[in-house]
Amino acid sequence: MTMRLLMLTGALLCLPAGVAAEQAGGWAIDSIPWQEQAADGSRFALLEGSREAPGEAFSYAFFIPAGGFDGPHAHSTTARVFVARGALKLGYGSTADPATMITYPQDSYVVVPARTVHFDGADVDTIIIGTATGRWATTYVDPHAGGSAGTRPTD
Repeated sequence: MTMRLLMLTGALLCLPAGVAAEQAGGWAIDSIPWQEQAADGSRFALLEGSREAPGEAFSYAFFIPAGGFDGPHAHSTTARVFVARGALKLGYGSTADPATMITYPQDSYVVVPARTVHFDGADVDTIIIGTATGRWATTYVDPHAGGSAGTRPTD
């Protein structure tokens, strides 16, 4: 548990200088206030901040159901992710190749730089907690690919 707390604290310290929390709060992993659910079973919760405001930090939770995988895509800003439950599988490139995916088990920390094409998913129910800055948008390599919960298309 101590290692988990240190890793999550490290993730939050990666927020840009001068960013302060608007209000104090917290969630136990089983009480995250999920706000969006997609047809694939993924869920998204904006925990604090705004993903729409350019340069503003925000934190989010994302649930990936067992067997859920998202096709190659990129985000407009860097994502800093802590694996709170389960195991995140992540690969890089414009073609989803499961053989190249790295598995990040619970208590792992991952950085996906802005505009880096990647694909991800999980073999077991997985929850990640992430931080990023707005304006947050997602661009899929296949523009007809269905997005997961919380997906905001590129303008």
